[in-house]
Amino acid sequence: MIDLDGTLIHTAPEIAWAANVMLAALNLPNLTPKKVEKFIGEGAATLIARCLMQQLNAEPTQELLTTAKPLFFDAYAQIVAESKPYPQVTQALQLFKKMGLKLACITNKPTAFTIPLLEKSGLLPYFDVVVAGDTLQRKKPDPDQIFFVCEKFSILQSDAVLIGDSKTDIAAARSAGCRIFAVPYGYNQGYSIDIDTVDALIPQLIDAIDLIATD
Repeated sequence: MIDLDGTLIHTAPEIAWAANVMLAALNLPNLTPKKVEKFIGEGAATLIARCLMQQLNAEPTQELLTTAKPLFFDAYAQIVAESKPYPQVTQALQLFKKMGLKLACITNKPTAFTIPLLEKSGLLPYFDVVVAGDTLQRKKPDPDQIFFVCEKFSILQSDAVLIGDSKTDIAAARSAGCRIFAVPYGYNQGYSIDIDTVDALIPQLIDAIDLIATD
């Protein structure tokens, strides 16, 4: 199971552009792409709220959030498919499939953005299952998406691996009872991954292959 934003694909520049279109329409200050990157990881609604409030832990009024959501969604829909995979991601997925592995993409991104992005980047055919942020009632850090995939693949959670980039992924994996590998280059609210919280810290996705092959 592999996370999307910050693990498979570098989506922050396009997300930041859409966020600033939204903010400009509301006469609110723009944010730097690096600041927006720190807000990614817990779904579109949380991202929008953080951008509106310019910080992680503050809630806008429901009226403001309701006004802002379509502004962000409309802007992001224009460019969502322009984001590019990280280096060697495609090669890693090809090797995973050659190994006979079942692959799932697990993301908090809404389906309306997830599928076009995976299609345009050429990654969609590698995944047997795609679980987006609105596929189930709950998303990461809750473990439901992992349970769903394991049921689809008829495997135990202990036989599964989630590869992600954030504490959200780590929390979901630990709650589900599966292993967690993390990449250091993604979106973790500006913090480095604590190596003690994961089963492996891998420089790139392709580096998971040796770890999986030795199991």
